[in-house]
Amino acid sequence: MIKLRYFFETAIVASFAWLLPRLPRRVVMMLARSVGWVAYLADSRGRRTARQNLRAAFQGKLSTEEVRRITLGSYQNFARTFLDLFWSAALTPENWRQHVSIRLDDPEAEAKARATGAVWVTPHFGNFEFVSLIWGFRGIEFTVVAQDFKNPAITAIFKQLRENSGHKFISQESAMLKLMKSLKRQGHAGLLTDLNLPPGKASTVIDCFGLKTCVPTLHVELARRLGLSIMTGVCLPLPDGRYEVQIFEAIQPKPGDDVTVLTQRVWDHFEKVIRVHPECWLWMYKHWRYTPAMVRDARYPDYSNPSKPMTDMVEALAARLEAQ
Repeated sequence: MIKLRYFFETAIVASFAWLLPRLPRRVVMMLARSVGWVAYLADSRGRRTARQNLRAAFQGKLSTEEVRRITLGSYQNFARTFLDLFWSAALTPENWRQHVSIRLDDPEAEAKARATGAVWVTPHFGNFEFVSLIWGFRGIEFTVVAQDFKNPAITAIFKQLRENSGHKFISQESAMLKLMKSLKRQGHAGLLTDLNLPPGKASTVIDCFGLKTCVPTLHVELARRLGLSIMTGVCLPLPDGRYEVQIFEAIQPKPGDDVTVLTQRVWDHFEKVIRVHPECWLWMYKHWRYTPAMVRDARYPDYSNPSKPMTDMVEALAARLEAQ
């Protein structure tokens, strides 16, 4: 039964990979809006999570209509991201500029990153897949960690799509070691930074829309250990089907810098742009699974759970910063 299911899954995904690059851009955009609508209507659990997240993040200041609009926009943006990954097989080193404009806050920082290697980071905002591909066409090839699908054939299809511009996608097994080796060879790492992790050695606590959450520190640890820049940026979808990429501050950690402070500094760039374009962030994801208290805090979404390890991390951070 599993083999039969895998066969049909692979056939469907392979059909998308063949068909979408052959469709006009306006048709892909129409499909993205339609698929987003269908997903919005069908995914009651995701809608509920998005409503709770928006209520918590904006402290109940959004109207019911604003919450509906942002949630629908988030579904449609994610659908566009997914479909554009398949459509991106039509991109080449010659034509990608027709679909993307790039704004660099500090062009000299990018020149340095090209020479030394760097850690490039973005959240699940806009088209995080597209921006990765474009940087490959610009001659900056990433090593990227991606989670494998249960179906190996689908993993292979997505790997081929994501490596279209020269990147190398690796599994999560021994990812830290593989990224370190690549960066030591003046390579580049591409990472998503807004995953919600359990409190532990691989995460730290930051302020996210006025609430505490646990996020990865891998990007900061890599840059700090190797003396590399953290390049922060987002890929904003435009109504006409194009994208605008903006690269913000290049953060250059020093060995003695506090990991949590640096992680917060990275996030602050992203939160600022999410507040302006909230429909571009993945609100259906559980961003606040843990709370730093031993009783339920009404400010957090209903799915959040009190966490003693997170409470300990918050207290340790406060003591560490006070002692500095």
